[in-house]
Amino acid sequence: MTSRTPTNMAGRTVLVTGGGQGLGAAICQELAADGAHVLIGDIDEGKAHAMARRIGAHTDAIGFDVGNESDVRAAIDRAISRFGHLDAVVNNAAIDLTVPIDELGLADWERILRTNLTGPFLVSRHACAHMKERGHGHIVNIASTASKRAWPNAAVYHATKWGLLGLSHALHAELRPQGIKVSAVVAGGMRTPFLLDRFPDIDAGTLQDPANVARTVRFVLLQPDETVIPEVMVLPMRETSWP
Repeated sequence: MTSRTPTNMAGRTVLVTGGGQGLGAAICQELAADGAHVLIGDIDEGKAHAMARRIGAHTDAIGFDVGNESDVRAAIDRAISRFGHLDAVVNNAAIDLTVPIDELGLADWERILRTNLTGPFLVSRHACAHMKERGHGHIVNIASTASKRAWPNAAVYHATKWGLLGLSHALHAELRPQGIKVSAVVAGGMRTPFLLDRFPDIDAGTLQDPANVARTVRFVLLQPDETVIPEVMVLPMRETSWP
């Protein structure tokens, strides 16, 4: 049996969550530049549309909450109605709150869990229903070094990222027989608003360009039909959160 090895993303449709800025925006730019049709999703609809205008061709935008099931259904339907089909989703949207456990309220715990873990579950669940009909597809989950080790005052972020990595491997085992690939991209620290806006004293020299991680996402998506990458780690050379 001949295995098809794609050379670019032309003809593929990808939904990227949290695509309005940071790593999500870098992923959208990378995939669109390689010919993919990209639906840029973000809870901030203005940022999603601004990024679509910036990239131009091959893009559309939608504002939606990954933790809201009706929103997720609408986003999947939008990708299919706009571009004809859905080949891949990138579960990138994530939020955080850096506080000690005794200052972490239940409402914040549930809000972050809803975005970082329930969101990827909902997007994957509704996307794979369409992918199963076509007999192929790809789910990419953006994990973090926070899914590999832990540091203080980040209990909920660690819980969600460890959970996301577990979800990703579980879906890899479950969906592979149905032709659907599932990959986790474990990203080290990046020069994005996610870190720079919250930690103004951080040494940006220890972080990596999000475009480097975006290129890894593209690499994962371009594997031959017979090959899947269940997990890959991308670290800056001066990474401080991983040995």
